[in-house]
Amino acid sequence: MATPTEKNHNKHLDLLQDYKIHLVKYIEELEKLDKQSEFAKKWNETIIKERRKEVQVVDKILKNLIRF
Repeated sequence: MATPTEKNHNKHLDLLQDYKIHLVKYIEELEKLDKQSEFAKKWNETIIKERRKEVQVVDKILKNLIRF
């Protein structure tokens, strides 16, 4: 039987995973817009880079927490 701490830990892992999935979908949508418009491409370039870095950080956190 899981302790309250384990349940809380798992809940937060799930939230981080959901956030990572959200970021990946967001990046995909921005890339679709980039293909449609040159203006959007310039506009979204830095946002996409920042979100990719954020995905990497979240992924690293998830991997480290799973070991815990």
